[in-house]
Amino acid sequence: MKQILHSVILGQGKPLCILHGFLGMLDNWKTLGAQYAEHSFCVHLIDQRNHGKSFHSPDFNYDILANDFLNYLDAHNIESTAIIGHSMGGKTAMQFACSHPERVNQLLIADIAPKYYPPHHQDIINGLNAIDTTNLKSRKDADEQLKIHLSNPGIRQFLLKNLDRDENKKLRFKFNLEVLSEKMEDIGDNINSTDSFDGPTLFLRGDKSEYVTQNDFEIIHRHFPKASVETIDNAGHWLHAENPKQFFKKSLNFFNRD
Repeated sequence: MKQILHSVILGQGKPLCILHGFLGMLDNWKTLGAQYAEHSFCVHLIDQRNHGKSFHSPDFNYDILANDFLNYLDAHNIESTAIIGHSMGGKTAMQFACSHPERVNQLLIADIAPKYYPPHHQDIINGLNAIDTTNLKSRKDADEQLKIHLSNPGIRQFLLKNLDRDENKKLRFKFNLEVLSEKMEDIGDNINSTDSFDGPTLFLRGDKSEYVTQNDFEIIHRHFPKASVETIDNAGHWLHAENPKQFFKKSLNFFNRD
């Protein structure tokens, strides 16, 4: 039997599915998700495999993640949908749109380009693996341990949202750290080189982020000929959290285009 991704569904109207980034979860999108739901969207906030409350598996690459999403749409009887994908979720969304264009009405990619990214999360992975979860008393404990490896309090807070108590009331991470630590190369992977999606596409990038540069515009248009690229002010890679107002405005304008 197919395992179906965990989700939270908000509102009624046109389907809009949101795919979070690496080491994230659907909770990262709850505030914006509620806003889209107020504007006649049925919003599906989805945990990808090995993240949040979705199932854990040793198998992990973008073809598999795109297939998980296909199974999700089928299970929820969604014929076609608008999609927002951030970072790793953007790669999943790109791969899915290229493989199943008939299932995608509009594609919004947040701060990621269709190219290979060398593994660059090693500090984060090392820091997370160094936390002694067997004796963890509180999130503050975990933060003290993580601080040794990661000085940025915003990134630590983002990561530690993944701490949860299991059935024995012990703190543990929701994401599958063991598998994700091994799959760093796959997370940086590109979509298949000949893939393209001819539907309406918007790439949003943070003006302080280096994930999408002007050098990437050519490859974006090669894979997504109808894509436009817009910039979110005063925002880095977590642009939807750093400037949610502008992100919401630009995304809603895009989704409301005929």
